[in-house]
Amino acid sequence: MNAHEIEYKLYGDDMQFVEIELDPSESVIAEAGAMMMMEDNISMETIFGDGAGSGGSGLFGKLLGAGKRILTGESLFMTVFTNNGVGKKHVSFAAPYPGKIIPVDLSELGGKVICQKDSFLCAAKGVSVGIDFQRKLGTGFFGGEGFIMQKLEGDGLAFLHAGGTIHRKELQPGEVLRIDTGCLVGMTKNVDYNIEFVGKVKTAFFGGEGLFYATVRGPGTVWVQSLPFSRLADRIFASAPRNGGNTGEGSILGGLGNLLNGDN
Repeated sequence: MNAHEIEYKLYGDDMQFVEIELDPSESVIAEAGAMMMMEDNISMETIFGDGAGSGGSGLFGKLLGAGKRILTGESLFMTVFTNNGVGKKHVSFAAPYPGKIIPVDLSELGGKVICQKDSFLCAAKGVSVGIDFQRKLGTGFFGGEGFIMQKLEGDGLAFLHAGGTIHRKELQPGEVLRIDTGCLVGMTKNVDYNIEFVGKVKTAFFGGEGLFYATVRGPGTVWVQSLPFSRLADRIFASAPRNGGNTGEGSILGGLGNLLNGDN
């Protein structure tokens, strides 16, 4: 099935949202809760499965698609937004945390992009969202920050979201790049990837880095983010006051406040 030919416009810099323009009867799929605003005559429908829009897949195909989404930690359901009016209508989707929205045209990238499980934002109806089985599931469950990859397949537009600054790297044949598992956003289908252990145990525990990294080998395109949400969340959690009140490095008392409160 050919994906719907949607048009889009990005707004913002570090807190972006994407506005999708739909012609009559055109649709876009999105994760639940991603919608920011929409114009009238756009209907919302919850669908079961991976959102491919394939009417002939039957119940078994829908269950299989839903099972794949469970493995990636996502919801069983996705939402379809359809323009039921007579003119062009717009629906907007917002990023869940500070970062950039990355438009990817699957028709120009070989019909498939592999991405982090939580980076998918929305796509034209007809794009299939599932789990990528190129690697054993064991590497996914033990690959640092939950290295289970999704795959987006089809010939339409899809939109990814990533944190911090986004760097697009074009790998030449045989070129190797080692990336922190949380910083790898996505890659094209020709890129070979694997999960490797850092090496010495003391390097892993005292070097300030994770136990695993992703090794990618060209040819192909790789997208890398400078600030994974997991890293940001860890820093926020570590800096949060444990007993109420602000006694961290940015306060007047700082470490002295912790000492007076009996934290040290």
